[in-house]
Amino acid sequence: MSHSGTLILIMAIAVLAPLLAYGIGRWLPVPLVIFEILLGIVIGPDVLGWAQRDAVIDVLSQLGLAMLIFLAGYEIEFGKVRGSTLKRSAAAWLIALALGLGLGTLLANVGDDGGFSKGVFIGTALTSTALGTVLPVLRDSGDLGGRFGQVMMAFGSVGEFGPIVAMALLLSGRSAWQSTALLATFAALTAAAVYWAMRPKPPWFSGIIAKTLHSSGQFAVRFVVLLLALMLGASQALGLDVLLGAFAAGLITRLVLNGAAPSSSGEILAKVEAMGFGFLVPVFFVVTGIEFDLRSLLDGGRALLLLPVFLALFVVVRGLPVRLLAPPDLGGPDRTALMLFSSTALPLVVAITTIGLDDKVLTASESAALVGAGMVSVLVFPLLALKCRAGTGPGSGSGSGSGSGEKAKVGRVESESW
Repeated sequence: MSHSGTLILIMAIAVLAPLLAYGIGRWLPVPLVIFEILLGIVIGPDVLGWAQRDAVIDVLSQLGLAMLIFLAGYEIEFGKVRGSTLKRSAAAWLIALALGLGLGTLLANVGDDGGFSKGVFIGTALTSTALGTVLPVLRDSGDLGGRFGQVMMAFGSVGEFGPIVAMALLLSGRSAWQSTALLATFAALTAAAVYWAMRPKPPWFSGIIAKTLHSSGQFAVRFVVLLLALMLGASQALGLDVLLGAFAAGLITRLVLNGAAPSSSGEILAKVEAMGFGFLVPVFFVVTGIEFDLRSLLDGGRALLLLPVFLALFVVVRGLPVRLLAPPDLGGPDRTALMLFSSTALPLVVAITTIGLDDKVLTASESAALVGAGMVSVLVFPLLALKCRAGTGPGSGSGSGSGSGEKAKVGRVESESW
C-alpha cells in the first residue's frame, strides 16, 4: 500500500481508538494508547499486512515522538516539584538506574552476547514512568490536587526527565566526558532560554498573542512550534538525542506562556495539544504497532519469556526504590499505590526501544517484549494502584485516617516538604 493509503489507515485508527476507549471505559478504563498500538499491530505485516513504512510515514512518526516528549515536558510544574520530596524522587531514580543498568546488562548477556550497550537500553527503559498516562487517572479519581497527587507528580517528573538525560549521556556512543561536556553546553543554552522565558515580555508580545489567538495568524502556536524547532535543532547540532530538546522546549514553553499570556495559556496549550494528540502523536503510536514484532513474541521463544520478566522488573527496578523513599507521611496503601503508578511505563519505553532498533542494538523480539510489558503495565498497574487507595478517599494525604488531626498533620508535612 502507498504512503497515502497507509496514512489513511493510520488516521482511521486515530478516530476509531477513542471510540473504543470510551465504549470499553464504561466497564474497564483502558488507556487510549493501548488501542492505538493494538490496532497498528492489526494492520501491520504480522496480521493483515495492509500498512507499510516509508519515508513520509517515518518523518510523521518522528514528529509525533518529538511532540509527545514536548507535551510531557510541558506537564511538569517545577514550582510544585521541589524540596525534600524532589530529593527523594531523584534518589529513588538514581537507585533505579543503578539497578536497571546492572540487571539490564545481565539480561542482555543471558543467551545472547548483547554487551553493555544493550544493557543500557534495557536498563534505561526500566527506569521510566508514564506520567502522561498516570495523570489522567489521578485527575479522574480526584487525587491529583491532593498530597498524594503532588508526590506522584514529583516522582513521575523525575521518572520522565531522568531517562531522557540518561539517554543523552549513555546512548550517544561518545566517551563520558564528551557526553557530559555536550550535555553541559545544552544545559547552559536551556538555562539561558529559561532566563529569557521568565523575564517580563514587552506589551506588544502579549498583545499580538491576544489579537491572533482566534485568527489565521495564530502567533502563539507558531511561536511554540518555533521554540520546539529551535531546541530540537540545538540538541541535534550538539549531537544529543532530539528528545532532550523536545523535553526542554516543553519546559520553556510553559514558562513563556504563563509569563506572557497567563489568561490565554490554557487555550494556547489546547491548540498545541490538538495538533499533537489530534494528529502527530497517534501516528507515532500506530506506527509503533505496525513495527511491533508480534510473530517473534508469539513464537514462544525468548521474547515471550522476557515479557513477564520485564513486567516484574518495572516494579523491582523502578517501583521498589520509590516505595522505599516515599515521604514518611504516606501510609502503607499510598506507598504501594505510588510504587505501582511509578512502575507504569510505555511512552518512553517505546521511544527508547525505537532508538535501540534504529541503532541495531536491540533486536525486534527484545523490543517487542519491552513494549509488550509496557502495554501490560499501563493496563494493570493503575487499576491495582486505585484499588490500593480505595479506602483512603480522593486527595487523601495518607491511608491512615481522614480526621482533622490527620489533615493538620499532613498540612504541616506538606508545607515543610514543598
